[in-house]
Amino acid sequence: MSFAAGRPFLAIPGPSPLPDRVARAMHRPAPDIYGDQMLELGQGLFPDLKRLAGTSANLAAYIGNGHAGWEAANVNMLRAGDRALVLSSGHFGNSWAASARALGVDVEVMEFTGGKPADPARLSARLQQPDAGGIRAILTTQVDTATSVRNDIPALRAAIDAAGHQALFAVDAIASLGCEPLLMDEWGIDVLVGASQKGLMMAPGLAFVWFSDRARAAARLAPPYWAWQPRADAVEGWQFWGGTAPVQHMFGLREALDMLLEDEGLPAAYARHEGLAQALWAAVDAWGSGGDIAALVDDPNARARSVTAIRIGGGRATPLREWLDSRCALVLGIGLGAADPASALRVAHMGHVSAHQMLGTIACMDAGMTALQIPHGSGATEAAAKVIARLA
Repeated sequence: MSFAAGRPFLAIPGPSPLPDRVARAMHRPAPDIYGDQMLELGQGLFPDLKRLAGTSANLAAYIGNGHAGWEAANVNMLRAGDRALVLSSGHFGNSWAASARALGVDVEVMEFTGGKPADPARLSARLQQPDAGGIRAILTTQVDTATSVRNDIPALRAAIDAAGHQALFAVDAIASLGCEPLLMDEWGIDVLVGASQKGLMMAPGLAFVWFSDRARAAARLAPPYWAWQPRADAVEGWQFWGGTAPVQHMFGLREALDMLLEDEGLPAAYARHEGLAQALWAAVDAWGSGGDIAALVDDPNARARSVTAIRIGGGRATPLREWLDSRCALVLGIGLGAADPASALRVAHMGHVSAHQMLGTIACMDAGMTALQIPHGSGATEAAAKVIARLA
């Protein structure tokens, strides 16, 4: 028997659930893209996007996904032959490195495996080596969506400063923006990359690059479409986007930002993501008491508040995902980049997600483990409910 006839729930780490309000805002015809309405809409988005990132710095917006954001950052920071150091905590750190390498950048990758965040002491030691002077940029993720590792961005900035190094510090916040605190200016980030389809509760298709005045002064000559200065200095509406504006996406983004910044407020949104994450972690601990099940990241302080990667030994994660999809209309994320993908899955708790959605996800996972006879401890749903009750 299947119980999948109701509304499906997509609990993958992007695209995240699209609020009905946002979908309705997007479902309208385009006005004159050269008229005052679109100019005012575009001008209103940028201050709120800066507020979201905790910055008064420059901002360039692009029609594209997170990979487009990487490339925009790369071509403005670096040119072929430049050296970059990537602090990688998983698949997406390595992917950003590959993006830079494909442009001819000399990329060095420091990998932090086993669900561990980037080590500031190791970074500082590397930057003090004699050959480190030529490193032009240091790239890392705040959250690696594949491993759910959260890096301590202020600590990494402090390590760069302690070494006295002048490299640009670039951070991918695609999977953390809107889900947990991010203070670009206070934390000393020179370049920040974001996208629309995760914590911003929007459809895929928009990428954002915030960049400091220091990064602006050090920018390389980028191809015309990717150059960030003309977009940041835009006067007319089309200039914000390097051509025809993504009209429906702009309407949707306006609604999503209103929901996040005004209706709920960032502090409340951060607290909600924290509570949902803790509820899931309590469930995972309960399952792990009677089976080979655990969060990939041991240290809760190093876990993302937007997504949790879970190991289910013996290749049992894939059958569980398939069962949940076909029987419960619940879609979980694949074990992206895992050594044994069949033994890994990811549960997203980012963006437009509530307690009943998280508790329903946990209860369905519990049912799936029982149906498939996957060894697991009891009391997961109860443990998660207690977290919600305590924090509500």
